[in-house]
Amino acid sequence: MDEVSHKIRSLRLQQNLTLKELSEKTGLSVSFLSQVERGGSSLAITSLKKIADAFNVPITNFFESYKNQNFYVKKTDQKPFQIESSSLLYTRLAGEFSGRSLEPILVVMPPGLKQDNVFNHPGEEFFYVLEGVVIFNVDGTEYIVKAGESIHYPSHLPHFWLNPLDHEAKILGITTPVIF
Repeated sequence: MDEVSHKIRSLRLQQNLTLKELSEKTGLSVSFLSQVERGGSSLAITSLKKIADAFNVPITNFFESYKNQNFYVKKTDQKPFQIESSSLLYTRLAGEFSGRSLEPILVVMPPGLKQDNVFNHPGEEFFYVLEGVVIFNVDGTEYIVKAGESIHYPSHLPHFWLNPLDHEAKILGITTPVIF
């Protein structure tokens, strides 16, 4: 039984619904729903939407993995990555669970790096400089943030960063909403 099938059956049983009652709520046949729950039938996104609506859950509920309910993040599970066309090195520090709204990250900035783009987006950003110096330009004002100092600002303000030194900078960041 695949994960989506398992979640459909689990939700139906949690809500004390029979296949017939779920059929009446969705307009999908009892035999089709039975096949879906057994993993014997593929499911169109429109049918999954009808099922989600019948259970009063967002459709994304079916794609949130049970395996991803992980609060503890071991050092060995922290895999650095880069975003295309950026030389910043990111490491996700977050656990995985439904409804997560914070994005804690470790960012390593190469020497002399200046972000090419000015960003603005919904949310907030908090950064604590662990090593080096980072210049944060937020809404046209430059803030020189040294090791042991922090900055916190609303992300809707235009912003970018740069590392003015000839050695890398490391910063701990916490942003909203979740981006990675």
